[in-house]
Amino acid sequence: MLAQTTHTLSVSELNQQASQCLEQQFRVVHVVGEISNLACPSSGHWYFSLKDQHAQVRCAFFKTRHRNTIPMPKNGDEVLVLARVSLYAPRGDYQLIIQQLTPHGEGRWHIAFEQLKTKLDAKGWFRAEHKQPLPKYPKRIGIIASPTSAALQDILNVTRRRFPAIPLIIYPCIVQGEQAADSICQALESAHQRQEVDVLLLARGGGSIEDLWPFNEERVAQAIFNSQLPVVTG
Repeated sequence: MLAQTTHTLSVSELNQQASQCLEQQFRVVHVVGEISNLACPSSGHWYFSLKDQHAQVRCAFFKTRHRNTIPMPKNGDEVLVLARVSLYAPRGDYQLIIQQLTPHGEGRWHIAFEQLKTKLDAKGWFRAEHKQPLPKYPKRIGIIASPTSAALQDILNVTRRRFPAIPLIIYPCIVQGEQAADSICQALESAHQRQEVDVLLLARGGGSIEDLWPFNEERVAQAIFNSQLPVVTG
């Protein structure tokens, strides 16, 4: 026989009280996760799950909130959301009601990169007439790189093995951190002023898009575009 309780709840009452507890405990939360099962019905609202390796939660992003969200997210995007926690009483499911959504992790860097590409393309920087021809037989090759990077060592090893007669001149720069973009621009300017080489190799090397972001700064693109020497990146 079931133990007697002081008050018996209906399912609706239980869900209502659970909803109140959730909303009081989690008024507004920031949550990071990957979008999956994205649905965009004719109502204009977005519905999706936010997941990590071990769990997922349903989300609703109403059209009055998401209409200024650019670009539209897609399945697989890692995002940061600002949301309130809600319980949908008819089903007893809890969900996140999204208030803001922004790219997170490498996603935001990819978006920024695409936006910069679009901007520079609109300026005509990628047109064929702006590309400087590479010398067929360069007399001297300039290398812009970190003096301690593995990328520089790889370039030196390959070039000295395949083209041992070509002198290599290194223009050192910083490749990571807040000062990196300015340092890269200064190395490009130094190569122009010294007029020692007839082609420049800008060595990016490997790493995450965040680590390599200084090479994607607009001022670096401007310096390469203005260069009187052909610049090869790699």
